[in-house]
This record gives sequence, structure tokens and C-alpha cells, in this order.
Amino acid sequence: MTSSAWPKAVLFDLDGTLVDSAPDIHASLNQTLESLGEPPFLIEAVIGMIGGGVPKLIERAYVALGKDLDPATRDRVVERFLAIYKPRATELTTLNAGASDTTRSLGEAGVPIGVVTNKPDAETREILAHFGLLELMTVVVGGDAGPDKKPAPGLLLLACEKLGLGPAEVVFVGDSENDVDAARAAGMPVVAVRGGYTGRGADALGAVAVIDRLNDLSDALLALAATEGRG
Repeated sequence: MTSSAWPKAVLFDLDGTLVDSAPDIHASLNQTLESLGEPPFLIEAVIGMIGGGVPKLIERAYVALGKDLDPATRDRVVERFLAIYKPRATELTTLNAGASDTTRSLGEAGVPIGVVTNKPDAETREILAHFGLLELMTVVVGGDAGPDKKPAPGLLLLACEKLGLGPAEVVFVGDSENDVDAARAAGMPVVAVRGGYTGRGADALGAVAVIDRLNDLSDALLALAATEGRG
């Protein structure tokens, strides 16, 4: 794959796609709840709450607790969670298999890459820098960039604007319903990775291709380019 081929750029989701951040999110959520006198969750339950940003995480946690949550209280809990999470965002988080090799291979081939995530920009950049990936990114768009979070298409469209490319020239790689729905709404081809943070299996999400691991992405992109007559 070269910079003249399709796709012109590849964008990645962060949580569940490039990194397994669930352990740090789980620990931070439980610490937040403990400080409020609430019981903890198992990590399996928290994985099902991830996606949509921190406000959604808190809302889902309170639904699981069977407790009402007004917007003002939610915002206070979100603030408390972030205060706990920010200093430890990379304590237990690990790179997913193939994340480093795949992003570096694309970069070496001259394909611009980036990250589009509902996670706030500062924590996103901290995690990418921790794993040596930030320097590879042409564009990073966090959930606080302005547009509505995924599954709305705005964050992806903003990334395209920054890249100077149309959505059809870019491929998005994600692991969840939010990722696939956002890409489809943006008119962007999307590849789903199995084993991420999704309530449904990746094969049921409606992506143009599904891969087992990020190491399979290059072959998937070549197959898509051939199928669509691109390249």
C-alpha cells in the first residue's frame, strides 16, 4: 500500500480498538462510586458500559445501580471520575495486539493515520504518547473537539476536514456499534475488529469488513480496494 492508493488515510478508534483501557476505566469508576458510597462493579459489567463518552459511562452505571441521576448530579460525578482517571489513564491500559505494528506499517507506507475517539483529547494524547503512537498520528480528534460524539458522524467529518479528504477516501477502524454507526452516517467505509467493547458481535454491526486483529487490517484494505475497483 502506498500513499497514492485507496484509502488515502486510515482513522482508528482508541478504546477497545488500539488499546485495552477497560482496566483503568473499571478501577477509576469503582473508586468514584466508592467515594459516593456506592458498590463496585465487576470489570465485565464496566466493559458493557464503555462507549459514548464519560457521561454515558456514568449514566449506564447509575442505571445498573437502579438509581436516578439528574443532569447536575451526573456532571458532578463525571468531574469526579475524570479527576480520578486522568492521573492513572495508562496504569493498567495495554496496547491491543498489532496496534503498534499496524500503525507503524501504514505510516511507513505513506498513509496518513489518526485517532477519532469519544475520550477527551488530553487523555487520548497522553495514552498515545505513553505507547509511542502520538508521533505517528497526522490527526487526533477527541470527544471534546466540538461536534457530537459518536455515533454521530461529526467527529469523523472533522477529522476528514483536517486531513483535507472526503469521507469516501478514508477508512475508519473501530470495535463497537458507535464506531460503525458513526462511520456509516459519515459515508465512510468502516472495518470492525472482533473482541472489542461491543454489546453485539462485530460481525453483526454492518461494517464493510470484519477482522480478528489489527494485524489483519492491511489484507482487509487490499481486498476492499480490489472489490471497489480502487487503488
